[in-house]
Amino acid sequence: MSGDRSVGQDIRALRNSRGITLEELSKRTGKSLGWVSQVERGLSRPSVDDLHTIARILGVPLSMFFGVADAPEEERGLIVRASARRELGQRDTGLVEALISPDLTDDFEVIHSTFLPRSALEHYRQRATSEVIYLISGRLDIVIGDRGFTINAGDSFRIKGSKYRWANPYDDPAVAIWVISPPVY
Repeated sequence: MSGDRSVGQDIRALRNSRGITLEELSKRTGKSLGWVSQVERGLSRPSVDDLHTIARILGVPLSMFFGVADAPEEERGLIVRASARRELGQRDTGLVEALISPDLTDDFEVIHSTFLPRSALEHYRQRATSEVIYLISGRLDIVIGDRGFTINAGDSFRIKGSKYRWANPYDDPAVAIWVISPPVY
């Protein structure tokens, strides 16, 4: 697990972005208010079971809290080495994501997404965010609201609280960088 302080900061950022109070998280986890506060401040270490419960409540994959290599002190919170990216798992079939922001304590997060060939998000998704996506490579079909577009490498697009879905019906992966505000992972 990454440093307890970083996990706690991420839990706090995710909790706040979802409008969940410290008291509500305490009640929903069955843990004391003091314990939840200590976890968020990096003073107490949650068990894997605790993290599983917190991940479920916050609507994030459990992997969100694992997989980050410890960085040298002078780099923490500033630099994310390619080898230390936090893998977010596959929330959707055919989508592989990693957090490239140092943590979730900013007003935004930056995600590296790879849309595998012949994959699609079949059902619309909608979230209360503003998102700007830059396609690094490949092609991606995107439907925003009821309007469909084919996005090519070098193109970018914005989703602002609208329902959307995506598809990569092509033979090559599509790789994108997403900037999302507020953080959702």
